Amino acid sequence: MSLTVSPELLERATAGPVDDADFVACIKESLPYAYRTVARVADDLASGKTAEGRPFADNQVEPPTEQDRGQLLRAMASDSIRAALERHFGIRLAFQNCHRVAAFPTDAAADEALKTFTSVRAQLLNQSPELVNC
Repeated sequence: MSLTVSPELLERATAGPVDDADFVACIKESLPYAYRTVARVADDLASGKTAEGRPFADNQVEPPTEQDRGQLLRAMASDSIRAALERHFGIRLAFQNCHRVAAFPTDAAADEALKTFTSVRAQLLNQSPELVNC
């Protein structure tokens, strides 16, 4: 799954830097499921919809299709896409397995929760037989 880059955006990139707004618009159009998932967890974080009083919001719903799963993997695996989404939504992102995207605040207060979420222990505890092929 790659980005669908318009000829105009490609021309601008060839000529020099591209601003985040244009890049995020390209992400939103090219990877709509991934964009919506990140937008949802960012909105949940901003509105305080976090489980068990945690200082982060996360997605626990598997993507409905393999294409959607591919979009999410592409967005989380690309440093530039992930960083642009983090800047756009004003969050830090973390990722486990094939679908568990989490949004953390950017302040230091969430550092310990982020460290715990991205730990080896958390990754191992988040495994199940259903996720073997994700």
